[in-house]
Amino acid sequence: MSLLLEGKRAFVSGGTRGIGAAMCEVFAREGADVAFNYHSSDDLAAEVSKKIEAHGRRALAFKVSVTDRLGMKRIAREIKDAWGAINVLVNNAAVNKADNFATTTDKSWDWVVDTNVNSLFAVTKPFYKQMIREKAGHILNITSVGAIRSLPTSVHYATSKAAMIGFTKCLSREAANFGITVNAIAAGIFDTDLGHTLPQRLLQMHDFWVSKGRVGHPPELAEFAAFLVSDRNSFMNGEIVIVDGGAVT
Repeated sequence: MSLLLEGKRAFVSGGTRGIGAAMCEVFAREGADVAFNYHSSDDLAAEVSKKIEAHGRRALAFKVSVTDRLGMKRIAREIKDAWGAINVLVNNAAVNKADNFATTTDKSWDWVVDTNVNSLFAVTKPFYKQMIREKAGHILNITSVGAIRSLPTSVHYATSKAAMIGFTKCLSREAANFGITVNAIAAGIFDTDLGHTLPQRLLQMHDFWVSKGRVGHPPELAEFAAFLVSDRNSFMNGEIVIVDGGAVT
């Protein structure tokens, strides 16, 4: 059987840490050339690029914010000139801060919402337009169970991730007209920098809530993501799939 993503060209936002880095490596192992952006760490970007290339695939790394609309348009053009149009896009980059709503500052609210919501427009649109011209493509959005369940996470984070669900469902209907699928994974708590920003009381209770009895490991989500953005996943569209270790609801 051929590799899941053989011949594909993927872009992963926030590709140097946690789930993003895991997806870059798994996608490369499954046959895709992988481009990604990152915010600050050149060393981590070089490390992820080496892992992609170790699987015999091409890597491109861009130090550009996901909220930089002009920067993202430039990235899309550069990747197309180098490789051809992107046919797999993962909106993964996100931030969180352990705030109580009553004491959340304007700055914190704007930072989380700008990064997690406005980036959906900045990152998706230039690649989506390429997919429309190609009449094919897969878009995957990484949201959170915090957008679905009443968990003791930050209100700005839950709000931003709920917006991603609406984005996924509405865009999926429009995109289907062009042979493009749009789905999302609602992730539970994973062993990532972002996961560790959650309130300590939530992390302490987590192992009792989930049937797996532990937090998730980034490669576990990346393996499932690779299938979701593959052509073998041919009839799912507009879905939000929960991957959280079997939490009690």
